[in-house]
Amino acid sequence: MILAVLLPGGFTFSVYKYLKAPDPSTAAASPTTDPTLEPKEPSPGENERRPDSPIDAGAYGDWNFRLGGVTFRAEKVGGWTYDSCAPVDRTGVLARNKCERAVQLAYKAYRGHLTAIQVIMSFPTVKAAKATAVHLAGSSRAVKWRRDKLLDTYVYGKQRVAVTKRYVVLTIVTADRTAQAKATRFHHYLHTDRSNSFLFRDSTASD
Repeated sequence: MILAVLLPGGFTFSVYKYLKAPDPSTAAASPTTDPTLEPKEPSPGENERRPDSPIDAGAYGDWNFRLGGVTFRAEKVGGWTYDSCAPVDRTGVLARNKCERAVQLAYKAYRGHLTAIQVIMSFPTVKAAKATAVHLAGSSRAVKWRRDKLLDTYVYGKQRVAVTKRYVVLTIVTADRTAQAKATRFHHYLHTDRSNSFLFRDSTASD
């Protein structure tokens, strides 16, 4: 099942779909409706926001989010920077769309009962990024991610993909029964916060 979400500014769209459950006893959680985040100017000094700088895993730390009465925390447990997209390109779709660079980030929250992977990919044009996001929305196997950083057994398992300017963000979250009730909102906020950050990157973005 795929749900489309339109984000502010007309630059970003996001979809999510269920991951294949690891066994019949781990049914995926049902989707819920979450409020869309308003894009906000990022904090100074965060390297991933520096205009025109290459994306780099070292620029991302723990995720500490606060918006009104909503707070989330996740510990970064791994980060990998790839000078090309070949290490995360499973089917060749990234190469066909001339993906330039990729970053992979791993997080855990709620004492390890929820885990998340984010794959961030940069493209030469907005058009190429959009074409990739459309393809990824229909395939859960086009991108390789660190499955060893996700839960082996889970009751919530979904992925979301969004494109903002010339960047594509893929966010995968798994949660066990302990964190199941928190997983949908956590996934929404983590994914949307990261996607919105790219609204403020780059002085120009070609079509």
